[in-house]
This record gives sequence, C-alpha cells and structure tokens, in this order.
Amino acid sequence: MSRRLPIALIVIAAAVGTGVWYVRRDHAPPHYTGFVEGEERVIRSEVAGRVLEVKFAEGANVPADAVIAVLDDSDIQARLRSKREEVGVIDAEVQMQQERIELVQGTWQRDLNARTAELRQSESALENSERTLTREQALVKTGASTAQVLDDNRSRVDQARSARDRARELLARVQAEERTIAVARHELTTFQQKRDLALAQVNELQVALAKCTVHAPAVPTIGQTQFIWPGEFAQPGSALFALLDPTDKYVQIYVPVSDVGRISLGQRVAIELDSRPGQRTPGEVRFIAETANFTPEKIETRSDRMGQVYRVKIRILEGVEQFQPGTEGNVYLSTPSA
Repeated sequence: MSRRLPIALIVIAAAVGTGVWYVRRDHAPPHYTGFVEGEERVIRSEVAGRVLEVKFAEGANVPADAVIAVLDDSDIQARLRSKREEVGVIDAEVQMQQERIELVQGTWQRDLNARTAELRQSESALENSERTLTREQALVKTGASTAQVLDDNRSRVDQARSARDRARELLARVQAEERTIAVARHELTTFQQKRDLALAQVNELQVALAKCTVHAPAVPTIGQTQFIWPGEFAQPGSALFALLDPTDKYVQIYVPVSDVGRISLGQRVAIELDSRPGQRTPGEVRFIAETANFTPEKIETRSDRMGQVYRVKIRILEGVEQFQPGTEGNVYLSTPSA
C-alpha cells in the first residue's frame, strides 16, 4: 500500500503537469519566425553613358543627396553645344525677318496712304472736270460759249479720267504688296517654331546632362549592393546601386492561412531577436499579401488549403539601428500577460 501511494502521486503530478502544459500552450501568444530585412532603394541610370566613377563602396554611409556615380557626358555636351549654335543661327534669322517685315510694313503703309490720297484727288478732279463740261455744253446750246471751249473741257475730262485710272492702278499695286508681307510673316512664324523646337531640345539635353551625375535620395542611406563599375556602360534603367534606409527596416514572416485572420494592417506586435532573447521591440503590421505563397500546384484537400501561408511585413518601430538585415527572430501577435 505504501509503495502504491508514491506511484499514484507521480501519475497525478504528471497529469497535472501535462494539463498545465497544454493550457499554457493553447493560451500562449501566436508567434512566427522571420528575418530582418531593409527597405532597399535601387538607384538606376536615367541616361545612357559610360560609368566614370562610383563614389561609395558597399557598406558605406551615404549622406543625403550625395553624388553616387558619374557618367560620361561628353556626347551630351557635344550635342548641347551644337544645338545651342543652331538656336543662335535661328535667332539671327528671326531677328532679320522681323526687321525686314518692319521695314517693308513701314514703307508699304506710307505708299498705301500716298496712293490712296492720290486716288481721292484724281477722283475729285475728274468730278470737277465733268461738272465743268456739263455746264459748258449748256452754254454752247444758248450761244454763251464756243465750241472751242467745249472741246478744251472735253480734253480736260479725258486727262482727269486717265489720271484717275493711273491712281487706281498704282493703289492696286501697293495693295498687292500686302500679300508679300503676309508671306514674310508666315516665314517668321516658321522660324519661331524652329527656334521653339530647338530650345526644347536644349532643355532636354540639359536635363540629360544633369542626370549624368547620379545623386542619393534626400535621406542618409547605407550602400547595400553595387551593380555596376567604372568603365562599364549604363543604359537607361540600368541598376547602379542599391541603398538601404537605416531608419526603415522590417521583419518578414509567413503566416499560415489558419492564422491570417488574426492579423490586420496597423496591428501592433512584439519582435524578439534570437540574438537578444527576452528583449522585445514594438512593431506594426504594414503589409499583408493578398494571395498565398507556397501554394501547391493542385489543391485537392482542406489540408492543402490550410498549408498555404501569407507573406506579412512587420515594420520595426523602435531601435531600428540595432536590427541588422539577415538577423532571425520571432514576431508575437501580443505580449504575454504577467
């Protein structure tokens, strides 16, 4: 009897211990293993050119707006000089055409005014001559004037009519010159359009020239990965350098489909690195994948569906500089209660 009692106590203690373990296991906060990663910013070339210099090595601290790389700009410089010379030539053509139009316009306006005045005078003289002729014809009928006087008046009317016709012809010639001015103005518009196009090309080349000097972002970063070296040729879109923002790091985890309903954007979590056991840092859920990862090729059973996982990114909120990319740790959905 005395020997059975200790055995019974041992069995009871084991059962209690197992029960406690199950209870604690069921109530322990869910946690997921992940790795610290940094938010990389890949700096790419926006123009084509040979790389002359890369200013920073991998792992170097890169100040805000620092020059990262320099590309050969000799071809762009040559095209820019040529285009500026072209703009100068077009400017001279525009100036000459404007002066020509002003000169012709001024002369034409003076001639137009003069010929218009001459026509009015000739028309007035013709009207006077015709009135005089009419009066003389009446006088001849009454015997108050002679046929010779009448003939003289007819001659004066003919002369006045010829002068009027000549004035009309001269005015028409001057008016026709207005079309020449219109053509000159059209040519001026063409020159101005050519100049605008050339100036736009100059601006484009100036922008391309500035892009031959590649700058870092407006925040301090760390050189992460160098993709290109001096002497190599960069194309538009070529990756030059990957920079890591030391203030923007996160832990990437994979959450089973059975647990993904527990996680929401903006949710606060706790992060514990393997290298710093017992020390937890606050984090926040910033990204949840819309589709599952590691999906089986063919889902046939519920276990297949439950075996899928979702990628989740946890942003580190404090002490970011202490988290090195590649470090492993756990993410807890909630901190255990005391």
